[in-house]
Amino acid sequence: MMKKILGFILFILLAFSVLAQKFPEHSEKIAVNEGAATLFHLGLGVQVPAADLAKRFGVNQSIDGGLDWIFSNNYILGIEGQFLFSNKVEDDPLSILRTPEGDIIGNNRLLSNVIIRERGYYFGAHVGKLFPISAPRSGLRVTLGAGMLRHWIKFQDDDNGLTQITGEYKKGYDRLTGGLALNQFIGWEHLGWDRKSNWMLGFEFNQGFTKSLRDWDFSTIGKLDGNRLDLRFGIRASWTLPFYHKGAENIEY
Repeated sequence: MMKKILGFILFILLAFSVLAQKFPEHSEKIAVNEGAATLFHLGLGVQVPAADLAKRFGVNQSIDGGLDWIFSNNYILGIEGQFLFSNKVEDDPLSILRTPEGDIIGNNRLLSNVIIRERGYYFGAHVGKLFPISAPRSGLRVTLGAGMLRHWIKFQDDDNGLTQITGEYKKGYDRLTGGLALNQFIGWEHLGWDRKSNWMLGFEFNQGFTKSLRDWDFSTIGKLDGNRLDLRFGIRASWTLPFYHKGAENIEY
């Protein structure tokens, strides 16, 4: 399986290289994307959970933003944040409230229609480098990062018919979890010579070393002790807005 994944990654990166080489920069054009720059990123991603995270949630989506400083030698230093969300929850913290038929009776003695979802975020810093292939600022981007990962279960009760998941009571069911996480990204980054086309697309991997942040869990009638390994891997695409620095008094984009 690992060989297939690595082969697929190599195929995608080679495809990026071929596509980029179809549109070579004309030798007479003067590149205006040289030197140090500040890069703002905004993107979307899809990640597949593994290890302990897969026991709680399904495939999730993410909205991410970031700020990079890329130096004239193409080394990268930056910060990034991701908001994680999914409609697929494998674990049911409300099982203790359900009838044998799987229903939940609300305060009004009617069936309660509670929807559970995944919510979370990752925030961290990273270092890396852009390795030019088809142009001075177009090629393989590799970054390594570390930060904080948190995730929890969100309850949507449109009828407000279930007191157990309101106020402080909700903390006994949401399974708030967090801890240190490592993050890696490998993909293609393109910073256009004329600054009009700027984007990146690639694969990311996240390893969270987490534990429960709640003192009590109602569904298990106790504290969820023990360390967790929350893994995510997926694909991310981002649009980039660059600001190039030409001396301390002149910044262009």
